[in-house]
Formats: sequence, structure tokens, C-alpha cells
Amino acid sequence: MRTAADPSGFCVHCHVSSGRHKTPATLPAQRREKTDRTPRRNFCLEPAADRARNFSVTVRRKSSTATMFKLLLLCTLAVASRAEISEEEDVLVLKKSNFEEALQAHPNMLVEFYAPWCGHCKALAPEYAKAAGMLKAEGSALRLGKVDATEETELSQEYGVRGYPTIKFFKGGDKESPKEYSAGRQADDIVNWLKKRTGPAVTTLTEVTEAESLIADNEVAVIGFFKDAASADAKAYEKAAEATDDIPFAVTASDAIFSKFEVSKDGVVLFKKFDEGRNTFDGEMTKESILAFVKSNQLPLVIEFTEQTAPKIFGGEIKSHILMFLPKAASDFQDKMDQFKKAASGFKGQILFIFIDSDVDDNQRILEFFGLKKEECPAVRLITLEDEMTKYRPESKDITAESITQFCTLFVEGKLKPHLMSQDIPEDWDKTPVRVLVGKNFEEVAFDPTKNVFVEF
Repeated sequence: MRTAADPSGFCVHCHVSSGRHKTPATLPAQRREKTDRTPRRNFCLEPAADRARNFSVTVRRKSSTATMFKLLLLCTLAVASRAEISEEEDVLVLKKSNFEEALQAHPNMLVEFYAPWCGHCKALAPEYAKAAGMLKAEGSALRLGKVDATEETELSQEYGVRGYPTIKFFKGGDKESPKEYSAGRQADDIVNWLKKRTGPAVTTLTEVTEAESLIADNEVAVIGFFKDAASADAKAYEKAAEATDDIPFAVTASDAIFSKFEVSKDGVVLFKKFDEGRNTFDGEMTKESILAFVKSNQLPLVIEFTEQTAPKIFGGEIKSHILMFLPKAASDFQDKMDQFKKAASGFKGQILFIFIDSDVDDNQRILEFFGLKKEECPAVRLITLEDEMTKYRPESKDITAESITQFCTLFVEGKLKPHLMSQDIPEDWDKTPVRVLVGKNFEEVAFDPTKNVFVEF
């Protein structure tokens, strides 16, 4: 047992450092000597008031220590929690448990709700990861995340996920009203859409190298050449840019950039990595006319149908589509493609020309939709995607620029009859009291004004 004067000891009852508990000076010397010689008993030699005061100090110290420990524990838990937001190929892996924290750390975030077995999700994955890497390499605050909707069912239901992939953009950390992603599924499309959503609609170019980089880094880019940024034409151009999500718009007043791209007066030029390479706007400078110009030139004359191009095809303004079903492996593939493309140039902005590889397994459903088999390809069909889908089939099976141009001209002029998928009319369809109707003779018989016709379906 340590003595009361031992600075390293503790008072049993008070639990205060015994360095504070020295033998009282008022004790007789003999008693002090005895106290120094006698082993310490389990009682405190301090007056009661001192003991109470020192006990209070101890409690406060212990309380302060406990508070510090709690803060340290909370910080540790916070760091550990953040560490749980893992990444796969620069894409944040999100769950119900870390979703809110991810939004706090990355207020502007694009989130894909996917299913591991979904073919569309698998096709998107490499482009989605590429876009995430591009933004991360730029040091952008924009981030991409993904949620396995089959595992995180509660989170998926919260955001109304009904199909895969569902992609939503959370802006400014607002989790209540995310915006549906509406652009293409290439990495450039994703990056451009996000930048337009969070940055200025129009980028100002002052150096030739900036313009060259913009054109080199994007499949399609639009540059407005305006000497006066406050002019009515420049304002109309800016409004058109604000209404376009998936294509970067820029503006310049630089003489050097005008000269580099051989632009002699104010105007708008669309640069692209296919077909003509560039298109120059020619018309009255209004928001609507500029948008129409961009929409009619932003896609190739002939676009191949794939998982990546599907959003551009179905989400565009052009609702009349002509499709050529042809195997890429065919020996005359390029010749037929050239003929198809030649015809397409005369219907820009009116009809979208689409090529479908009939050998691809995923495209068999489309063939079936048009009543086609692989053995019947090459073939051409036309469809309108209005409120009611209407299909048309050319009379000639020849795939030449002339035959396709004639077919499309008749369609534009409203002179084509819809193609009804129907079996052939049976030879004995009218040999019995009950006539047999199919698609090909239904209207002629059922709507005969000279007869009352009762039809059983």
C-alpha cells in the first residue's frame, strides 16, 4: 500500500491523485512520524469540503474525457462509413446505406439503376465506366454511380424504377426530384449531357487550339461565329443551345478562329466526324430553325441500330424511319449500303435511314416485329412512330438509290398504302356460307357499302 504522500498513489475512496493528498501540517510531529511509518488505511485524510471539491473536479475531467472519446468515435465511424462507398472502374457503388452520404459528398451525380442479367445494362457498362473515367481524369466534381436494383429494392422503389437501366441525375444534392437522363449511351453523350446540365449552355472560345480541341474531342460539336455576343442572332443561338442536352455548343468572336475555319460572316457551323464533316446553317437565325438544323445533321445519313444508338433513334424528332435489314457479312453489303446512303441524302430531316444487321441475335425480335425472317433479307421496311405505328413495304425488293428514293417520295406525298401483316387470302375463302377474312381482304369485304356484314373474331 502506498503512503498518502506518494504522488503516484490514489485515494481509495476519492479516486483523486494522491499527490494532492499530503499529510495535514497541523498533525503533531509524533503522529506524522507514525503516519509515515504506518501502512495507509482505506480512508482519506482530507477535510470533507476538500474531498467534495476534488470529487467534482474528477467528475468533470471524466465527463470531458468521455465527450472527447465520443467525438473521436463518431469521427472514426464517419471515416469508416465513407470508406464503404467503393468504386468499380471509377463508378461509385451505391446502396441504401450509403446513398445519402454519397449525395452529400458528390451533390451532382448521375445514377444508373441496373440489373446484372439485363443485356441493355451490360451493353451500357463499358461506356458508362468510360464516361466516369473521363470526368474523374478532368478533376470534375461530377460523378457517376450505380445501384444494383435487384438487391437494393427499397431504393429502386423510392425512385420509381420500372425498367433497366433507369438513369437519373441528382443535381445539387437534391434527392427529391432527380431528372431522367435522356441522351445517348456513348461516353461522350453522357459527359456532354452532364456538362450542359451543370455548366453554361455555351462555351466561349478565344484560341484556335480551344476550337480544335472541342471538335476533336466530340463526335458532334456546334460553334456559333458572332462578332457581337449581344446581337439578336447570338441570343437566338444561345437559346437553342440551352434546349439541347447532348451536343456541346460554343461561341467565338475571335478573328483567328473565323479565319482558321474559313468563316467570313456571322453564322453557325456544325462539325462532325462522319459524312460531310461539317454543315453550315443557312436561314433565318431563330431558336427553332437552329434546333431543326442541328437535329437534321447531328446523326449520320445512315445510322446503325445498336443498344447505344437506340436512344438517339427513338428519342429524336424524326418519327418516320426506313429500315434496311442486311447482314454485314454479305458480299454486296457495301454496295447496298452506298445505295441506301445515296437515297438518304434527299430526305434529311424527313425520314431517318437506319441499318439493321440481320445476323445479330438481338435484332431477331425486330425482324419478327416486321414479319421478316433472316432468309428474307436483305429487305426494306418503313414505319411511322406516331400515336399509331404504321408500317409500309416497297413493291420492289431491289435495293438501289432509285427504288428507295421512289418509295420514300410516295410516302412523303401520302400515296402509300399501309402494309398489313397478314396471311395470304385462302383460295376457297368465299366458297362456304361463312367467308374467311384475313388482313388483305378484310376492309374490302367488311366495309362493303352494299352489304351488312357480321364478323366473328
